[in-house]
Amino acid sequence: MKTSTEELEKEVKRLKRVAMERAGILHDLVEERLPAAYEELPSIAQSVYEACKAWAEAQDKLKSMV
Repeated sequence: MKTSTEELEKEVKRLKRVAMERAGILHDLVEERLPAAYEELPSIAQSVYEACKAWAEAQDKLKSMV
């Protein structure tokens, strides 16, 4: 059975992947669809922010456990 540290390491990796995927969506918007799709910026940016924040919080928790 995995320890809580191992489970948290897996969660940190998953959250990083989610953050990177959402950042990719923002990148595509900026590179391919602006300025026409400017109204999508706030919601996509918020999604990226929340994903990065979740990753950072999990990363901090993991660091405190080690």
